[in-house]
Amino acid sequence: MLRINACSEIAHPQDWIENKNHLDYDLWYIKEGKIEIHIHDKVFLASKGDLILFRPKMTYTAKSVDSGCSFIFTHFDFGLGEHLGILDNFQIAGVISRTLVKEEINMFLDTYDQYKQMSPMSGIRLKGCLTILIAKILEDYGLGQYRGDFTSHDGLKGKQSIKLDTLQPVFMYIQEHLHQSLRVKDLATLVGMSEKYFISYFKQALGVTPGRYIYQLRMNRARELLYDKRYSIQQISGMLGFPDQYSFSKAFKKYYKVPPSQFVW
Repeated sequence: MLRINACSEIAHPQDWIENKNHLDYDLWYIKEGKIEIHIHDKVFLASKGDLILFRPKMTYTAKSVDSGCSFIFTHFDFGLGEHLGILDNFQIAGVISRTLVKEEINMFLDTYDQYKQMSPMSGIRLKGCLTILIAKILEDYGLGQYRGDFTSHDGLKGKQSIKLDTLQPVFMYIQEHLHQSLRVKDLATLVGMSEKYFISYFKQALGVTPGRYIYQLRMNRARELLYDKRYSIQQISGMLGFPDQYSFSKAFKKYYKVPPSQFVW
C-alpha cells in the first residue's frame, strides 16, 4: 500500500534553517542549491538533482548552503497491512544520488509537472511513478549499490538483522492457502523456526503478528470478492477458510465496521 499525503515544491532563502520530524516518509528532490542535513552529530550534503529520504519520526535539521534552495517534497505512507513502517527494515534513508535513479526521477518529474497542472489521472500516475522510484531505490539497496547514511537511536540497528526474504516462503504459502485453516506452528516450520521465535521474528519484521497478517489478507480478499458480486457470502466464507458464514460475517464486521451484507449492496 502506498499513499501520497502531500506533494508540492518550496523555495527557501539563503538563511533558511528548520528542525523537524514527520509521522510519515518524506522524500525531497533538490531542484536548486545545496542543503545540509544534520542528524545527531553527523552532517550530510545534498546538491541539485539529489534525493533526500527521511524515515518517519526521524529528527533532522536542514539548512541552505551558500545561497537559497528549492525542492519538491513528497510525504507518503508505504506499508503492508496496517504497518506503515515497512521500509524501516531497509537502511535506505539518506541522500540518494540522481545517477542511481536517473530514469525513475525523470519519469516522476514529468508526471509531477502534469500533477501541478491538475491534468486528468495525474494523481494516479504520480503514485505509480513514486512506487517505481522507491522500487528502484530498494533494488539498488539489494544489489549493494546504495546504502542510506541516515541513522537514529530508536532501535533501527536491531532491525537490520530481520530480513523479509527469510519470510518469503511463508508469504507465498499464506497467499496460496487462504482458503484453508492456517496454523502458526506450520508456518514456522516452513522457515525452520520454533513457533515462539517465528512469532517474534514475524512481528519485528512486519509490525504485526502472523495471525493479524492473515486476518488482514483475508479481509482484503473478502472486500475484493464482495465488490466482484459473483459469490454469495456463504461461498466467500468458504473461499477464505472460515468454518461458517457466521464466523466470517463477525470477523468482517469487526474489521470494516459493517456486515458483509451491507458492504456493497
